[in-house]
Amino acid sequence: MRAMTKRNLTTICVALALGATTGAALAGCGGSQTKTVSVANSPEITSSTPTATTATTTPSTTTTATTTTSTTPAPTSTAGGTAAPGAAHTAPEPEFAQQESHAEGVSEAVALLEARGYTANETSQYHPGQTLRVLVGTKTGSSDGYDQQAFFFVGGRYIGTDTKEPSASVKVIAQSDTEVTLGYPLYRKGDPLANPSGGQAVVRFQLNNGKLTALGPIPPANSATGTSRY
Repeated sequence: MRAMTKRNLTTICVALALGATTGAALAGCGGSQTKTVSVANSPEITSSTPTATTATTTPSTTTTATTTTSTTPAPTSTAGGTAAPGAAHTAPEPEFAQQESHAEGVSEAVALLEARGYTANETSQYHPGQTLRVLVGTKTGSSDGYDQQAFFFVGGRYIGTDTKEPSASVKVIAQSDTEVTLGYPLYRKGDPLANPSGGQAVVRFQLNNGKLTALGPIPPANSATGTSRY
């Protein structure tokens, strides 16, 4: 009886020891699971870093585009800003177009007038010693002695006439080395050629830098209301 009791006690002790080991093992497993759940529920470090916010608040091309547009200088027009050169004389120029022809002496000047259909009136008007020279001629074949023009020369070079269309008559009033003054009898409508009633227009021609300029208005060749050269 006593022997069985010892076995039973031994068995019970082994069983209790095994049970305690199993319980401890189970308790240890249960603790591991609890710890694992706790770690899984903890927040990660990377999830708390604000990456999207930094990229959104960074300024980019909007400021650059605005600065470039506002600082671009407006184009400056050079054409609209350049001033036109002033003329040497403000008076109207003669109507004739300048021409090139050589006539150093009076005989050459007379021949030049003849080649253009005119006959020289007074050859004494031509002064070879002057820079600006003049010779008045009448249209060849004129029965009444009208249709006259003044022919200009510079140093023996023919440059043209005083007007494009002839006047009834024209007179040399005065001349110097670089100036010639002409007189034009003026006609009113209905005046006979021999009796102009409009007085006389005096026009001074001046040579300046090789260019001949009329220093006053030249009367028109014809006029229905006012005075004219014919």
